[in-house]
Amino acid sequence: MRCERCGKEYPSRYYFKTRTICTECFSKLTPEEQVEAQRPKGLQSMTTTAFTIDGYQVVKSLGLIRGITVRSRSIFGTLGASLQTIVGGNITLFTELCEKARAEAFEMMVDHAEDIGANAVIGVRYDANDVMSGVTEVLCYGTAVVVTPLPS
Repeated sequence: MRCERCGKEYPSRYYFKTRTICTECFSKLTPEEQVEAQRPKGLQSMTTTAFTIDGYQVVKSLGLIRGITVRSRSIFGTLGASLQTIVGGNITLFTELCEKARAEAFEMMVDHAEDIGANAVIGVRYDANDVMSGVTEVLCYGTAVVVTPLPS
């Protein structure tokens, strides 16, 4: 993966804040630019948990697509989260880990859909399983489809 702003090569989406901008470059953007950079574009805006998209008709189903990531907690994250459990409330270290894993799985699913020629994804779902203690798999899946606008 290559950041479109700095050109640096990264091994996975984990290092990206948006689809094409690494976390480091994203942090240098103005608040307005950050909002715009995070706005869904292209196929990302044509995903739904429903099996239809209002105003569109499915003309071709391309089949099941998925994105999968496996994450583990670092020893520091585990210790920090353990301290947060003593105080109570939102355990932000785990929340951030879960959000990164879901976002990465979603991006991989969207990439898979684009690779096979879809312009939308319907029936999007998430699933998570413990692979072993402290290691979790997150799967995002749906049905890749080609849609066209309904006649008005």
